[in-house]
Amino acid sequence: MTTQKHFSPAFKLEIAKLMVEEQYSIKQACEASGAGETAVKRWKQQYLAEKAGSPLPNKSALTEEQREIQQLKQRIRQLETEREILKKASAFFAKEMS
Repeated sequence: MTTQKHFSPAFKLEIAKLMVEEQYSIKQACEASGAGETAVKRWKQQYLAEKAGSPLPNKSALTEEQREIQQLKQRIRQLETEREILKKASAFFAKEMS
């Protein structure tokens, strides 16, 4: 039975940067990180996508900028939901008052 290792986004980012900016091979990145080949390839792909401004959907962002964008989008969704609730409540109470 194998246990799955969990790596922080900051760690994944560092390994991806080693591959992209320092030209580490997949094998070297695996050895440096202790992660499997599939994982480090995915981290590199995700980093390159984020650098290009096209983050992968349904993934926790690696770069600080993309994490901030994800947080802001989440906050926007929350505020829009709250606004809809308030609009419905206002309409309900306006109807009750008349």
